[in-house]
Amino acid sequence: MGIMITGGAGFIGSNFIKYLLNKYDDIEIINFDKLTYAGNLDNLKDVENDSRYHFVKADICDKMAVENSINEYKVDEIVNFAESHVDRSIVGPEEFIRTDVFGSFTLLEVCRQFDIKRYVQIGTDEVYGSIEQGSFTEEDNLSPSSPYSASKASADLLVHSYFVTYGLPVVITRSSNNFGPYQYPEKLIPLFVIKALHNKYLPVYGDGKQIRDWLYVLDNCKGIDLVRTNGKTGDLYNIGGNNEHPNMQIINVILDELGKPESLIEHVEDRLGHDRRYSIDSTKIKKLGWKPEKNKDFEKVLRETIRWYKQNSWWWQNILKKSEESYAV
Repeated sequence: MGIMITGGAGFIGSNFIKYLLNKYDDIEIINFDKLTYAGNLDNLKDVENDSRYHFVKADICDKMAVENSINEYKVDEIVNFAESHVDRSIVGPEEFIRTDVFGSFTLLEVCRQFDIKRYVQIGTDEVYGSIEQGSFTEEDNLSPSSPYSASKASADLLVHSYFVTYGLPVVITRSSNNFGPYQYPEKLIPLFVIKALHNKYLPVYGDGKQIRDWLYVLDNCKGIDLVRTNGKTGDLYNIGGNNEHPNMQIINVILDELGKPESLIEHVEDRLGHDRRYSIDSTKIKKLGWKPEKNKDFEKVLRETIRWYKQNSWWWQNILKKSEESYAV
């Protein structure tokens, strides 16, 4: 079976590729990635010589490139991991709209053309917006707060329309905040670990009491694969970690694990349109047999993740050498 993973050089995509290669023998993986700033082939060094793995550098908005890869590698399924970063979408929303919306449209059209057996759209809990109490289910209305979450919501709606109108075999997942190895250092955990290691100030938005539900990346990969194989066609599934913690709690664990003082914390002006709390109900996917294995001892896994970044400085140093972003140290 040939599975095209779009955005496979990113954080979740690369972990998903390795998850599939480890789980299945009779599989061919086509990593289709434009290699934008967050696309990093260092994430896949341990599988780059696997005969079942192939890399294609191309843009999902390039219909001909997608068609050529599907023909060459006999693709049966597509799993679409698209753009993912709120701050960047606020500064420059155009690229997110282009990739998430037009890119998804291009992939859907190609799926129709080639009779693809399964199309999986990777979404986010951010499409629901903020919630003070309780948790969002798959039936709740969408209320995105940023250009990023709006572009992801738009893509989800477009994907669903292709099921309703054309009968395309699609499924959608929406996960909570992922964490784990190989996460690009613009996200909270790797960013603050790297800054703390260099004794740099940690810029905390507002009071730092924003609540996120943390999900270990391989638990998400397990859920995505389960939806890919057993999910009901045309349906969508929330994948949450049931680990809700305020940002300040995560930051304090980082400082404690690294033996750094709380004086490194610097509160800065809150982000525009910053959602206060995310929470999703994962009952639906649990009925398929999924459960997050790593949330049994969240702080232990969080500390293991912090140590991974500390022990694998080669990985993020390569990124920082190429970067002139404000998060670089």
